[in-house]
Amino acid sequence: MTTTTSNHLQELAYRATDGVEVGLFWNRATSAVTVVVDDARSGDLFEVEVAPQNALDAFHHPYAYAARHGIEYVAGSRQPVYA
Repeated sequence: MTTTTSNHLQELAYRATDGVEVGLFWNRATSAVTVVVDDARSGDLFEVEVAPQNALDAFHHPYAYAARHGIEYVAGSRQPVYA
């Protein structure tokens, strides 16, 4: 998984299964928590900011969380599409 080079980001969790990589990150400077998904099978790549209390739920179910919060992804586009 490619991550930003910011010194403020800390990886809290990471998993990879069947070509899908999911990372959970915390930004020490802003306290923002984000989930990043890189799906090598479809080409989808998206990032969603989540409330800290929802971080593990979003980490374990990133596609459902993204859809529930209005973030759509288009297979093969490598770009997020916002509803």
